[in-house]
Amino acid sequence: MSSLASPRIAFIGGGNMAQALITGLKQRDFPMQQITVIDPDASKHNQLQKNLGVRTAQAMTAETLQVDVIVLAVKPQQLKAVADSLAPYLQTQLVLSVAAGIRTADLSRWLNGYHTLIRTMPNTPAQIQAGVTGAYALASVSESQRLLADSLLQAAGEVVWLADELQLDAVTAISGSGPAYVFLLIEALTDAGVALGLDQAQALQLSLATFKGASLLASSSKTPVATLREQVTSKGGTTEQGLLSLNQHNIHAIMQHAAQQAANRAKTLGDELGGQ
Repeated sequence: MSSLASPRIAFIGGGNMAQALITGLKQRDFPMQQITVIDPDASKHNQLQKNLGVRTAQAMTAETLQVDVIVLAVKPQQLKAVADSLAPYLQTQLVLSVAAGIRTADLSRWLNGYHTLIRTMPNTPAQIQAGVTGAYALASVSESQRLLADSLLQAAGEVVWLADELQLDAVTAISGSGPAYVFLLIEALTDAGVALGLDQAQALQLSLATFKGASLLASSSKTPVATLREQVTSKGGTTEQGLLSLNQHNIHAIMQHAAQQAANRAKTLGDELGGQ
């Protein structure tokens, strides 16, 4: 094995999430020759080599898996078959899964009882290194391996470590599905702007800049979000009227219900996928 200061990494699967992580690592000047992407789709290989400078392979071998970290970046429905093929090659490597819904107990079982596992839930803004990832490590993962995983995942954005794997269903509901909620709100605010007489481009520009600016302000300020909201809301002013309408429609209950439904579905998918 190589030194953990410059680890060797094998990505199994070369799709969007793998490319997001690798792009983030490249921007941090990680040596690309230390990364191998294993993907049966040979049509991806030239693009990966040209754009990212990584090594590629079509199949798992003892040589390609002589690494420090193996990132499972395949669709959840493919993971059992991948795990069956991977199991004979495991020695001391850290296995990091970005496959949604697959619990560590099921993945470990598919890997013939292997326990050096970290399960993660990233989100799509990882594609521009602005994501956030929930992560849970089994007790068999060493502190140095956990730090290595943290460094790898930070290439795609922020990382939130969880003490209980069950919390990953909540992470899925909030940050995993959350970008879609935000996109929906941007759509709705844009449509409202058009209804008030703006053209589509103007309404979209205003909506995007508003979400971006408000998020940056909230994340860079020590002021609680509720206080920031209050600071925009003058007594008897325009914002107060808009918020009154949202509260009359019980915006908090709507968001809580949406998140609960997403979390319930995450649990159900985990049950279904893990039953293989």
